[in-house]
Amino acid sequence: MSRIHDALMRAQQERAGLDGASSMAAPAEMPLAPPEPRAVAAPEPSALLTSAPEQPGGLTYDQLERRCAVRAWSFAVGRNVSASDDNARGLEELRTLRTRLYQVRGNMPLKIVLIASSLPGEGKTFLSCTLPQMIVRQRGRRALLIDGDLRLPRLHQEFGAPSSPGLSDYLKGDVDECAALQRGPVEGLMLMAGGTEVANPAELLAGNGLRRLVDRVAPCFDWVFIDSPAAVPIADANMIANVCDGVLMVVKAGSTPYDLAQRARNEFRHKPIVGVVLNRVEAHTSYSSYYYRRYGDQARKGAPRTA
Repeated sequence: MSRIHDALMRAQQERAGLDGASSMAAPAEMPLAPPEPRAVAAPEPSALLTSAPEQPGGLTYDQLERRCAVRAWSFAVGRNVSASDDNARGLEELRTLRTRLYQVRGNMPLKIVLIASSLPGEGKTFLSCTLPQMIVRQRGRRALLIDGDLRLPRLHQEFGAPSSPGLSDYLKGDVDECAALQRGPVEGLMLMAGGTEVANPAELLAGNGLRRLVDRVAPCFDWVFIDSPAAVPIADANMIANVCDGVLMVVKAGSTPYDLAQRARNEFRHKPIVGVVLNRVEAHTSYSSYYYRRYGDQARKGAPRTA
């Protein structure tokens, strides 16, 4: 009986050995298994929001017009260029500037323009207020004006408009671009005021929000003008210039020191200077003012034009 038991045990061991040998085939004889798919981590939703480029045509002017707030602007004295008489003082110089900008556009891509100066008080905000109005005096033109001076926003005072919601509220994520915009009685012109006062303007401007804003709204307009803080004391204007096509410098006649004007120019060495506006020129030193004033007087009197 024990011999039978031993024989059965040996047979069982031999079968186990054969099964093990058959499972250890040479690598060349083993069938190749398909590679397992590699798991790829999906990006965080926040990364998609900040890095994904905006699709062109995402917004239309009609959508902005329908959704933005309608305000009864009450312009400061001398700021309502859109309703000024054709022969009002300074109007012809603004027409000339408008023409020059279109000429520059013929040689380079130019739509988003930063209006800058080296120091406060050189007339930069005045130009920011009046130039877009001169643009939209041409029928069918559309212009957007953004107050990029988050430290001391003043454009809403020039327009007699509410200061918020505006750019700072958009950059903080409190409102969308439509809620931050407003329009008034000037056809074709929209304003984005500075917005609610903030303690960290440089950090807001340094983020991706301003780039995202202009990428979304610029296709709706012929021109986008951004008013900026003075370029020499702080770096805000330099950061805003990163989203602009060019810089329009304002210099106060007989006041701006040459070295400071040069420093301001160097702040924008990475961007083309599309022009320099000499502001506060005395009337008797301006040939163009004299010529167009005389021309307007003669035209109103019906007299023949003389050289």
